[in-house]
Amino acid sequence: MPPLSSIRASNSAVLNSTSSIPTAVFVGGTSGIGQGIAEAFAHHTKGNARIFILGRNKQAAETILSGFPKPSSPEAEHQFLECDVSLMKNVQKATQELREKHGVDKVNYLVMSQGYFSVAGYTETEEGLDKKMAVHYYSRYKFIEELLPSLLKAKEEGEEAKVLAVLAAGHGGNIDREDLGFKKSYSTTKLGIQTPTYNDLMLEGFAARNPTLTFGHAYPGFVRTNLGNAKDSPLWMKASVKLVVALTYPLSVSVRDCGEYLLHGILETMRTPGAWRITNDGSDLGKKKYYGSDEDRKALWEHTVEVTKVK
Repeated sequence: MPPLSSIRASNSAVLNSTSSIPTAVFVGGTSGIGQGIAEAFAHHTKGNARIFILGRNKQAAETILSGFPKPSSPEAEHQFLECDVSLMKNVQKATQELREKHGVDKVNYLVMSQGYFSVAGYTETEEGLDKKMAVHYYSRYKFIEELLPSLLKAKEEGEEAKVLAVLAAGHGGNIDREDLGFKKSYSTTKLGIQTPTYNDLMLEGFAARNPTLTFGHAYPGFVRTNLGNAKDSPLWMKASVKLVVALTYPLSVSVRDCGEYLLHGILETMRTPGAWRITNDGSDLGKKKYYGSDEDRKALWEHTVEVTKVK
């Protein structure tokens, strides 16, 4: 990995090179990787940004926001919006609140790192989607769809307009076009292999339809997060998480360091419009370990548009 000191210096230089107040939306920013990226962004902008954290844990969000640097610009604001992203209607409501209550008409950075750790089988939401897929894939599509006009407006005004989905770029596999959404056959292994490819193909679909915008899919590597260690997690799961953390500790990074590396990927690696895949140190992954075809992308797009419609 590049020296962290140089990564921090680069991030600071980029975010301090503009006179405008950037707007950033962090979905899943109340803990883990999303928190790390949000904190790095707040630090390097010296708090002079419009930062919105979306998630379920209000208390955690308030603690994070209180730690941000105090802004000197009257245009800056730091807000939390509560949203259970497993339901598309909630995503739609949250983005509507951003526009109507907070006056967010343009978005420079949309970062999505929402996660749901469960070994349960297919768990259908009231909208007919598997809960884990809703969090790791469908909600990401829905946030982009809803905030697309705001991203386009930022670009039209000569500002940055970038999207990053954090999951597992380069760690996917072939998708099953005959079972999109995993209603016929479900396993956590199958989901884990195919969902990264779902994200790749979805972001490519948006990039093809919006050639002025920049989209990225990141693999964060081993990060010391609290995923799987929530209060309502069973004891065996908490014990397993602790064991994995201990075994991977020499190979892992802190949430804060991960945030700096992935922010660097957004700011420096993802410099031009299109669909990017970046590694855990923010560098370009290119098409290494890439899966999917034009037929896959078309079928998945049509499926996603249909099942994410809010009734």
